[in-house]
Amino acid sequence: MEFGAVLQRMRKESGISQEEMSLKLHKSRSSISKLETNKLELRATDLVNWCRITNNPDVMMGFIYGQDVALMASDFVQSIGMVFMTLGGIFL
Repeated sequence: MEFGAVLQRMRKESGISQEEMSLKLHKSRSSISKLETNKLELRATDLVNWCRITNNPDVMMGFIYGQDVALMASDFVQSIGMVFMTLGGIFL
């Protein structure tokens, strides 16, 4: 699965530049660009941190459950995230 377009959309929708993301992930700006263009393999820890930084737990849940988040409607993805956040609060 290629994550680049999803990563870029998440970053841009959060109003974060590639430079800012590089500082937050402790990577070069070039590496951020390569991740967003699928020229660098995405590590699981980077995906988790990217979702945390951009405040997108719903996208993370979509990835975990094998959904093609690029094709999913944003309302549906947000609903999944809200359900899991609610359930997580119940069990904590």
